[in-house]
Amino acid sequence: MLAPARAVPRTRWWVEAAAIVWLLWVYDAITNLAPLRVHLALVHGQDILNLEQSLHIAPERALDTWLAGHQTLGLILSDYYDNAHFIVTLGVLAWLWWRRPDIYRPLRTALVLANVIAFAVFWRFPVAPPRMLAGFTDVVAATHAIGSWHTGSLSSHANEFAAMPSLHIAWAVWCTVSLWAISKRALVRIAAVIYPFITAFAVLATGNHFVLDMLGGLLTIVLALLISRLIYRPARGSWQAPMVLAASAEKPG
Repeated sequence: MLAPARAVPRTRWWVEAAAIVWLLWVYDAITNLAPLRVHLALVHGQDILNLEQSLHIAPERALDTWLAGHQTLGLILSDYYDNAHFIVTLGVLAWLWWRRPDIYRPLRTALVLANVIAFAVFWRFPVAPPRMLAGFTDVVAATHAIGSWHTGSLSSHANEFAAMPSLHIAWAVWCTVSLWAISKRALVRIAAVIYPFITAFAVLATGNHFVLDMLGGLLTIVLALLISRLIYRPARGSWQAPMVLAASAEKPG
């Protein structure tokens, strides 16, 4: 672990819980609009695919077709897609709250901002994922993955038209920044860097995101981190820019 953190009190747990509940309420409100936006979302999804094809950056169909032919790997990646997204992010968030309150606030704020930015895009620009377009297989549904949001009772609670930007990528990159900040162990940092790449492969191969969705997710979290940096600028706290966060944390208190 890094050098002992400054003596900063933890935020109240119920305040953090309230923030999560509020985000879930906003997400649910946007999800309720989905039935009214089916055609628009499908058009936007096809437009993104057409743009990618014109730019020669459209591996989605080839990866999806390949994964659909590998049942076991498809199930593993589908379970990963459905569950790692929440488990890893919430786990890192809880660890920060409990062990590193000195950097918890800015990182938590960045995560909240990333979600708010994404929700605004979901509301104004609904996009259907590749799996809803012709020629694609919904690998998650086909493999009956654990905790699937594509079928069963959970499907009514998921926004099917929230492909752009990819919150899977935004959250994964946030985890990378956070893990890099709280540990200088080589294995932790290597895992932190690899994690978004595994996530990127999973969301592409299962037909849940386009390449441009992933770039949108990356842009979303970078913007959120920059805004959080302005809020918690050095003159008002201990947090530095994301790229120097770990270095600043290693300095004696």
